[in-house]
Amino acid sequence: MSKYLDPKADLTFKKIFGQHKHLVMSLLNALLPMPDGMEIKSVEYMPTENVPDNPAKKYSIVDVFCTDNFGRNFIVEMQSYWNTEFFARTLFNAASIFTKQLKKGMSFGDLKDVYTLGLINDKKAFNYGNDEYIQEYYLTNKNHPEDDRRTELSMVFVVLPNFKPQNRAVKKMHNLWLKFLTEIDENTTDADPELIENKDTHEALELLRTSAFTEGEMLAYEKYWLDVSTERSALERERAEGIAEGIQQNKINTARMMKQHGDDIGYIAAITGLTTEQIQEL
Repeated sequence: MSKYLDPKADLTFKKIFGQHKHLVMSLLNALLPMPDGMEIKSVEYMPTENVPDNPAKKYSIVDVFCTDNFGRNFIVEMQSYWNTEFFARTLFNAASIFTKQLKKGMSFGDLKDVYTLGLINDKKAFNYGNDEYIQEYYLTNKNHPEDDRRTELSMVFVVLPNFKPQNRAVKKMHNLWLKFLTEIDENTTDADPELIENKDTHEALELLRTSAFTEGEMLAYEKYWLDVSTERSALERERAEGIAEGIQQNKINTARMMKQHGDDIGYIAAITGLTTEQIQEL
């Protein structure tokens, strides 16, 4: 039997960061670019259901939602597979929380910053052809990026499979939390000594021990990974079908253009791979 469970599962992630304030505070301070002197000192959990004011509007749930001693809002999401809807959903949740702060009698100046930390366990996320593991989105003034209003609505995405331990210039806890999230899984029997020696990651490791979970929780844990596998397979099929459709459409467009220029049908078929019947129908 394995010693630990994977912290990236819905059940384990919420057990660690959705039930232990000091651990989510440590994670946020480590991974978000907090302004100098504005580190999080305390947090309070808020309801994770983003219930709309109008029943006709979209309802959503986030993994962890909390506020800090400055009144700032923090959303933490773990995503096991990447799709374009996740980015849109992240922006929707952040914008909804930002606007719902404004109650009757308040001024716009009372609105507090909203930070989203998206942890993505999918190498296909933000496929820019490199191994960058952090992508940051802010509201900025294009001509003056130093404008301090940039944090009003912030989204920081961490692509976990791209992470490699960094040099000493990076915050120690930044490295430790990402090592925890990327190195610990069901095959782990001996955790990295660095993770054991640090009080926060050590506590998180203890929360992952298989002995700390009930039979019902273990069933929920297994079901989560089955659902992830099913969803990922479906997405892979959609991607493959989309690529195939794109290739076919390019062939059709090329054949149509060549036909309009009077090229021989047999020559067009040899170039595009379409049948003569398909080309004649264009």
